[in-house]
Amino acid sequence: MKILVIEDMEALREEVIDTLSYEGFDVMGAENGLVGVKIAQSFLPDLIVCDVMMPELDGYATLEILRQNPETAAIPFIFLTAKADKGDMRQGMELGADDYLTKPFTVSELIGAVNARLRKYAALRTQYDKKLRQTEAKLEYVANRDELTKLPNRILFHEYLHQLLQPENEEAQQICFAIIFIDVDRFNDINTTLGQDVGDALLQALAERLRSHLGHLEYQSMIARLRGDEFAIAMQDITGIEDIRQKLHNLLEVVYQPYAVCGHELSISVSVGITIYPEDSKDVDTLLKNADLAMYHAKKDGIANTFKFYSLELYQRSSERVMLSNGLRRAIERNEFCLFYQPKLNLKTGRIVGAEALIRWQHPELGLVMPSKFIPLAEETGLIVYLSEWVIKQACSQIRQWQQQDLMPIRVSVNLSGRDFKRDRLVENVEQAIAAHEIAPNCLELEITEGIIVSHTSLTKEILAKLRALGIRITVDDFGTGYSSLSYLRNFPIDTLKIDRCFVQNIDKNDSDAAITMAVIDLARALSLEVVAEGVENQAQLEFMKRANCDCIQGFYFSRPVPATEFAGMLAAGKILEV
Repeated sequence: MKILVIEDMEALREEVIDTLSYEGFDVMGAENGLVGVKIAQSFLPDLIVCDVMMPELDGYATLEILRQNPETAAIPFIFLTAKADKGDMRQGMELGADDYLTKPFTVSELIGAVNARLRKYAALRTQYDKKLRQTEAKLEYVANRDELTKLPNRILFHEYLHQLLQPENEEAQQICFAIIFIDVDRFNDINTTLGQDVGDALLQALAERLRSHLGHLEYQSMIARLRGDEFAIAMQDITGIEDIRQKLHNLLEVVYQPYAVCGHELSISVSVGITIYPEDSKDVDTLLKNADLAMYHAKKDGIANTFKFYSLELYQRSSERVMLSNGLRRAIERNEFCLFYQPKLNLKTGRIVGAEALIRWQHPELGLVMPSKFIPLAEETGLIVYLSEWVIKQACSQIRQWQQQDLMPIRVSVNLSGRDFKRDRLVENVEQAIAAHEIAPNCLELEITEGIIVSHTSLTKEILAKLRALGIRITVDDFGTGYSSLSYLRNFPIDTLKIDRCFVQNIDKNDSDAAITMAVIDLARALSLEVVAEGVENQAQLEFMKRANCDCIQGFYFSRPVPATEFAGMLAAGKILEV
């Protein structure tokens, strides 16, 4: 134990130092308060014995300075004084002194006072250390546990995996385990409709069910709540893919059972992603990313209680998606898009009477990217409205160019998104594009799906009426695959129905498809609507459409979508379909 003696009288200071040193203490001396403060702050003794009356800096000032420093504030402090006045003692005690020794004092009095202060200090220190350990344990628990479910959190789960896969861990070289990510489908709907208290209670019930199920099984596992409605499981002692499949099927059966929470009986489904060590990776962070990616694709499939295993194919698809998503906005700014045109043919004359404008992305690294790759991303990000605006302008510009080349006048159709109808600028954009390129409004046709009509009935009807008033023709694309309601055919300003390719492709083999196609054509006739069959790819399909008196067709049988120059060549050459 280190003791500091601060005394200006050298003889007394040396006597006290010798006495305490003889008792086994490590003793330091200081001839005045200034030196004593410096030594105390540098060496942090376990106790200080200090004279009251000293020049320059007396004992009271010395104690006051030390009590203001957090590092020295709690050091036990004994005053040595020749005064026995109670007022002087009270002043020292108020400053934080622990004891007084009145000069002259005996060796036993000195040793007794020192030992008493050190014992009390040791007891306080033990109590303080105990509370500190308890506080540290609580803080560690809070830092590593999810407050709502009491499960390990992401931090502890990550640490567990790192410890499991440490290079010096010989077992890690032989084990095979799976990391499983679980996400509750449509959990936000529960929070929104029933309230966050119900949502929290559901998560607690799910956590307890997972913990109970996994705890009763032989294989080792750790379950954690990562965030929100996402959980993770590290499942050891697996023997292969089929073993995991069986265990997951059993787990999903448990999860799928109804939950009684807050007076509600709730049923949920989950999306699950799985990655396997060491097959997929030996790195913890990579494994976690793999499981998250697999879960994302499982959720994207939209099938209740489904799971996906990580694969290289998923990674490649995800990487491509990220690349396309990052480049999409720049592609609009850099004008990396182009239009291809697929001819529409009149079945009576065989002549080209129109074209569908189909967007392509000339990606600087990936080459020509088809719309199925980037249109969903454009929908998600809202960039689809800018693409639609670009396509409308480009189509109008191309119509004008063909007219200036004295090519046969045709109608070009452009596909619209549901998001286009949520903006006020659609009608204005179309009107400006027609005016800017000086084309007749009936040269432009806009294609919409049944879903757009049904989802935004009143607004869509108003916008379509304005477009129709401009002279724009309206087509319902993919007719028969959605709602196919007769009411909107009667109430909306529609000119054309387009039979979806899914009915056309097997029309010569499937009686149901043939019957549906005939019904659509008859319905269009009854409502004085034009009908177009898309996806005509062979002679049998063509002959069926001729017999059914379909107005127009488009499809690979006559031509794939082609660049504008190639399409112009068809028009210039007068290419027709032999009917």
